[in-house]
Parts: sequence; structure tokens; C-alpha cells
Amino acid sequence: MIPYDRSYCLIITRTVNQYSGERLAVYDEILFPTDGSDGADVALDHAIELAETHDAGIHVLFVVDTTYLGSGAAESTTVESLWDRGEDVVEETADRVAGRDIEVTTEIRDGDPYNAIIDYADTERIDMIVMGTHGRRGLDRYLLGSVAEKVVRTAEAPVLTVRMSSDD
Repeated sequence: MIPYDRSYCLIITRTVNQYSGERLAVYDEILFPTDGSDGADVALDHAIELAETHDAGIHVLFVVDTTYLGSGAAESTTVESLWDRGEDVVEETADRVAGRDIEVTTEIRDGDPYNAIIDYADTERIDMIVMGTHGRRGLDRYLLGSVAEKVVRTAEAPVLTVRMSSDD
């Protein structure tokens, strides 16, 4: 178990049944969707741990959220600047994984983050999704929605969400 903010995350370390030799739940392809936030950085540590344990590859996905562009909510933001941000985020994330024996695939997509994550997971045959959650409550959660919550409810692959500590 990995300690995290007074809670624990169970990591499966045995991949073969010791009696029958049968393969247990194994994660060959792990999707790590990121927005570059501190919460995503915390979740990356868990994705790396799982990838090392299961000899899995990590897919780093950044979604350029075009949902609210043009609505006045993000007038000073351009799609190009969001793509630039995405390139920086996936590159920095791949650099954090570099030096380990983990294959890294990076991807940037645009659209609604929730739909893009589900589509990528289905298309790339992802075995597990590891993502951070901001832990929003009340009006913020109602207005902004929760990408992580939508992914948990609809993804075919298991989803591990990692919440930032309240101190962050």
C-alpha cells in the first residue's frame, strides 16, 4: 500500500496465481490523462508505480478543452495557446517518466475532456486509467462538473482516482 494523505491505495503486486500459474489482473496499458495540475502530478506517481509493477506502458493524454471557447468564458485564450500548453504538459510528464523502464506514449486531443478520455481509452485498448481529481464540492462541482466522476461512471477500464491533499 502507498500512503497518501491519511488514506491508502492498494497496489496489486502479484500478477500470476502462485498455485495455478494463471495470469491475474494485469495492466499492460495505463492511461494517464493530465491537465498539468498539481492533482495530476500526484496521480502520476501512482501511474508510475502501477506501470513498474505490471511492466506496463503509460499513455499520457492532454485534452485541449474546446467546450467553452467562443462562449466568452475564455476570450483571451486561443486554441493554439492551449495546444502549446498541452505540448509542454505531455513533454514534462514524459520527462518525469524517462529513465525508468516504462514505454511512454503521448497524445494531445481536443474537445470535451471526458469524451476524449473515454474515446482514447476505448480506441487504444487501455487496461487502467489513473487520474487526479480536484475534490471540488458544492457549486464549483455543479458548474464545472467532474471529468473524473464521469470517467469513473462510464469507462470500461478500471479507474484509479487520486485526490490532492487538502493542504495542496
